[in-house]
Amino acid sequence: MPLPRTPLLTDRLLLRPYEAADADAFFALLQHNHTRLHTSFPDRLRTVPTAAAAPGALAAFAADWHSGRFYVLGIWLRATGAYIGDICLMPLSDAQAEIGYYLAREAEGHGYAREALAAMCRFGFGPVASRRLLIRCFADNARGQAVALAAGFHLEKPVPRRSWFRNADAVGLIYRFVQEKSTSESAN
Repeated sequence: MPLPRTPLLTDRLLLRPYEAADADAFFALLQHNHTRLHTSFPDRLRTVPTAAAAPGALAAFAADWHSGRFYVLGIWLRATGAYIGDICLMPLSDAQAEIGYYLAREAEGHGYAREALAAMCRFGFGPVASRRLLIRCFADNARGQAVALAAGFHLEKPVPRRSWFRNADAVGLIYRFVQEKSTSESAN
């Protein structure tokens, strides 16, 4: 049974599934932040290269939500209604889920990422029933690492790999931060 497309509220933020009317704002934020987002969100940028592609991407998010494959929410300021970013949770195997997020440049430095991440963790451990959440950050993304640590994540020790094995999490390029559901939360 699909999870209801219910918004998440924090003191200052509204995190909600996208609606068709959000397409212009969604595309504009991606375009204005294209250079900054290219390294971490290349798939999102490839999927939405034009304003005409934005409605299809938002429709795909709704379908993914319905199937339980991917939960994507836009981030809006409650006080002004301004659209400032995006946060998503992707369930993985073994009751794990990965969280990704981005903010518009002008929204950084106000604690919004920490606030949105805390809400998404409650969603991941609550309705999605994850036992373990993951965030991947590039080694040079000190801001992203600070957000993960402030939200209760810890740096995961890298798994030893054979010298011939290479992938996107190559040693030194990407750090993995994890948070596990506490035993007391699991009992509730």
